[in-house]
Amino acid sequence: MSRTFRLTYLALLTAVSLSLFMLEGMLPIPFLAPGAKLGIANIVTVVALYTLSSRDALLVICLRIGLASLFGGGPTVFLYSLAGGLLSFAAMLMLQRMNAFSLPAVSAAGGLFHHLGQLFAALAMTGTPALLTYLAILGPIGLATGLATGCVAGNIQKRIMGLKFSY
Repeated sequence: MSRTFRLTYLALLTAVSLSLFMLEGMLPIPFLAPGAKLGIANIVTVVALYTLSSRDALLVICLRIGLASLFGGGPTVFLYSLAGGLLSFAAMLMLQRMNAFSLPAVSAAGGLFHHLGQLFAALAMTGTPALLTYLAILGPIGLATGLATGCVAGNIQKRIMGLKFSY
């Protein structure tokens, strides 16, 4: 992959991920628990994980989190997103490298660990261990939304890998 193609691909994934994140913030989703989201930006994260190096996939995540915080999140959103994003990425990378789990299963674990990372950040900020009990609600939501986004990401990843680029 040429340097120009790689940078263009990274920029495209970051822009799509940021757009999905911002779009999701505008969607009223009354059936999810407070603090839970569909995680549609995770589609891009999983595609990046399976089509790029782990370093580049991490770069896409960090750029999205940083830009999203600048465009409307602020420092608190940055901390929660970063904690969730990094723990989620670490879990997904570990499971992907084991070659024992499907892409949707890796994404489902990412959804679960994203919520766990956010709860750890909340625990660190408030010193309230009882916050971890909220994982009983957020955990299944993270698994379900992660599985759904993983199925979408798997279809996108297959199509991307099937394209023939002349670079």
